[in-house]
Amino acid sequence: MMNLQASAPELIRPDPQSVLVQGGWRVLTLSAPGAIAHLDAVLRTLPPAATLRWDLRGIAALDHIGAQWLWNAWGGRRPGELLLSEQQKEIFNRLEQSGKLALPAEPSRRSPLDWIAATVLLAADNFIAFIALIGQLTLDLLQFIRRPQRGPWKEISANLFRIGFLALGITALVGFLIGVVLSFLSAQQLHTFGGDVFLVNILGMSIIRELGPLLAAILVAGRSGSSITAQLGVMRVTEELDAMLVMGLPHGFRLILPRVVALAIAMPLLVVWTDAVALIGGMTAAWFELGLTPDYFIMKLPDAVPLANYLIGLLKGVVFGVLIGLVACHFGLRIKPNTDSLGRGTTSSVVTAITIVIVADAIFAIIFKGVGF
Repeated sequence: MMNLQASAPELIRPDPQSVLVQGGWRVLTLSAPGAIAHLDAVLRTLPPAATLRWDLRGIAALDHIGAQWLWNAWGGRRPGELLLSEQQKEIFNRLEQSGKLALPAEPSRRSPLDWIAATVLLAADNFIAFIALIGQLTLDLLQFIRRPQRGPWKEISANLFRIGFLALGITALVGFLIGVVLSFLSAQQLHTFGGDVFLVNILGMSIIRELGPLLAAILVAGRSGSSITAQLGVMRVTEELDAMLVMGLPHGFRLILPRVVALAIAMPLLVVWTDAVALIGGMTAAWFELGLTPDYFIMKLPDAVPLANYLIGLLKGVVFGVLIGLVACHFGLRIKPNTDSLGRGTTSSVVTAITIVIVADAIFAIIFKGVGF
């Protein structure tokens, strides 16, 4: 049994060929002021450890810290002659089996050119995988059209509920507030120039053609897009995706197709809902700010906004929904089975989806610049 009150550690040399190790070789005694410095000084006076006979049987208390100091003093190997007790043998056997501790090499610093090349290669890899995902979705969609009775209707219905119905609250709140803010700001400028009646035109065109689809898409990308990526990522972490392949269930037909189809159906409906609530908010603000009654607002709105703008907004909803679904599934399937990759993949999915939606909206503005005016 170890003596907890052991004396200071000592290296005694009874003869030129022997070293007696005595005292307490525990962290408490080794951490005493001057203990390590004294042992180092004695060690420097000794010949190489391999040429001496070390007797550790006189040690009163020994822990792994003391054993490690002796092991380092021997150069990481047992001396030629070593006398140990049974308990000490276990400690040194574990030290011998653990081997040398090696610190990881410091990572080399990459030059800006290397960083640019790595970024370009990563972007190219993502682009190729995204194109392949579109092709797989097209094949799955054709199979779904040929055999609709075997389609994933339950999955589509469940995703419609989560993506569409559960998003009505947040889209209504944001849409109403945006309508109020836009109406107040526009009313102040129009009132300065005596153009109060044109507030209906500004609100109708901006909300129905641009803000409604864009707001709904950004909210869905942040809410549902991140959820889809996280779901697929967790399935990767828990190896459910691998289990599906073993069972013969394709990822595209059972996971990607239902989510993309649900988004393509839900997004136009959310656009209609967001447009209506935003116009109600703008109409309410116009009533209080300029005195434009709701009856006047509703009567002038059809003339101020041609039907083509409404159809363009619905078309944007479909395209934005498909893009958000594809981006979310793409990053979800590329997640590696660890939590760090899950977090980075979800963040990349949301940022990429919002960026692609804005780029697509700009392309719509260029293509339909002469339509609806």
